[in-house]
Amino acid sequence: MSALLETTTSRRQMLAMAVVGGAGLALAEPAAAAPKPDRHSYRFTVLGTTDLHGNVFNWDYFKDAEYDDKAKNDIGLAKVSTLVTAMRKERGEANTLLLDAGDTIQGTPLAYYYARIDPITGGSKHPMALAMNAIGYDAAALGNHEYNYGLDTLRVFEDQCDFPLLSANSVDWDTRQPIFPDYVVKTVRIPGQKPLKVGILGLVTPGVAIWDKANVEGRVRFPGIVEQGAVMVPRMKAAGCDLVIVSCHSGPVPGSSYGDALPYPENASTQLAEQVPGIDAILVGHAHLEIPERFVTNAATGKQVLLSEPLRWGMRLSVMDFDLAKERGQWILKSSAATLLNANTVAEDPAIDAILRPAHEQVRTYVNSVIGSCTTTMSAATSRFEDTMAMDFVNFVQADAVKAVLAGTQYAALPVLSIAAPFNKDAAIPAGQVTVRDVAGMYVFDNTLMAVVLTGAQVRDYLEFSAGYFRQVSGTGPFQPEQVTNAVTVLAPGGTPDYNYDIMGGLDASLSYDIDISQPAGSRIGNLTYAGAPIDPAAEFVIAINNYRQSGGGNYPHVKTAPVVYNAQVEIRQLIIDWVSAHGTIDPADFTTYDWHLVSGGNPVQVVGAVEGGATA
Repeated sequence: MSALLETTTSRRQMLAMAVVGGAGLALAEPAAAAPKPDRHSYRFTVLGTTDLHGNVFNWDYFKDAEYDDKAKNDIGLAKVSTLVTAMRKERGEANTLLLDAGDTIQGTPLAYYYARIDPITGGSKHPMALAMNAIGYDAAALGNHEYNYGLDTLRVFEDQCDFPLLSANSVDWDTRQPIFPDYVVKTVRIPGQKPLKVGILGLVTPGVAIWDKANVEGRVRFPGIVEQGAVMVPRMKAAGCDLVIVSCHSGPVPGSSYGDALPYPENASTQLAEQVPGIDAILVGHAHLEIPERFVTNAATGKQVLLSEPLRWGMRLSVMDFDLAKERGQWILKSSAATLLNANTVAEDPAIDAILRPAHEQVRTYVNSVIGSCTTTMSAATSRFEDTMAMDFVNFVQADAVKAVLAGTQYAALPVLSIAAPFNKDAAIPAGQVTVRDVAGMYVFDNTLMAVVLTGAQVRDYLEFSAGYFRQVSGTGPFQPEQVTNAVTVLAPGGTPDYNYDIMGGLDASLSYDIDISQPAGSRIGNLTYAGAPIDPAAEFVIAINNYRQSGGGNYPHVKTAPVVYNAQVEIRQLIIDWVSAHGTIDPADFTTYDWHLVSGGNPVQVVGAVEGGATA
């Protein structure tokens, strides 16, 4: 399914005229301008983004304000467009390609609105397709989140894009053939010289098979990144590719959040560079890391393979330069280098603003609509280390929904518990009027609700696994959060994401447990009771759980094989919005239970303050 795509310039040249005058362009490292081609040398540049997650503007829809973080990052394709136009002007329009490494259509209320509220399957245009078409992307790899809304939505998005969506390892369930283009060959015309053929291969993390099982099982398989790369790269070389670039939605640090649930690793970009000969560079995605330039040695050839990852959300733009020499009539790569441009150094492109401003304002109107009220403020700020009303609310709504649908079934008499993770420590539902964005901020992912049956013994195992989120610490503090958690932060980049720490609760105060952080992981859960008595290891409980966790995300024990008793594909975020709309008033007195306690040696632990950098979920 490879294709030959010719370079086009008219759309980009028009966009270049709209660059904000006087906008400064700052580089992470100095970047040399492209030398003029001569008979024997040529410099070619590949620009790259990844994990845009529905960000067009430098805007936080959950706060209804300009995006701002402690690291002073800016986000969005409108700023990326300014960077891209500047680099095309510097390097030469014909000497550049622009790629993306996936996770494009999910992640913001803007993206959600055009998937669910005014869906593109009903005729609307996706903002990310409009923006990326205007900027002039040459190709994009699929990310795992492209599958969140199902294949029908993904196919419509594909149709709306003026560039190919690549995924060599998204293959038909039966035929095992790619269901999207596997690679494209871009022919670059060099005046007076032999054309340069640049092959672009797209690969996605195999974790899609777990995380979006409901959307892909029986329809799409996801073979390994290294395995599929080993098949495709020789084909690209046989097709005459002088350069082979992989747009790979898979992190650079080997490992998997799903353990051994799949035979293929989640993060395999480094292994791909090491094990598959013929690759010149990899635009890395999925991990949300900032990697200006990294070289990996291929084990078979000794060749240095260039890796670059431009963080996330349009915060950075990768600039990968390739210096080639013509030897015996063939273009040969002699050296490569990469750097990152920072989006906070430029203004938003007014051309992108003109195209997307109406959609942006429509979504702002939607997220600011009032749907109810709350009797007191509920903040998630401390949910990682203490029981809060905010997490109790999420667990209550989930458990309430499951309890209602099980009425009249064989499971109706079983007690219902629920799990929720502290996704967003900045979330808060205010006292007084409550809007869609207030509620949506409590649940920033597009997970759907499921329910499984676990025994009391399995509930204990589940909680022990979750308690591994904490460090082993003696004493009761006061501690800073980073002293007691293994959270992923600027201080602990190899830790556990907040979204992989689960808090368990239910419809009432029946469940109670302690997490003793003075004990080693695996031996921390104490005083685990239900209805005032030690939990019966043989008793059965219905657990309200999200589809990500049930399908293996986070590699929690028992849930992948537990009996599923509910799976109606209802999004949890929308479920909470609907609950508030139906009930009108949120009163924490109706559901606040204080189910769990953080202790050390049986004594309460005091945690104060906030960690710099936050979580990178």
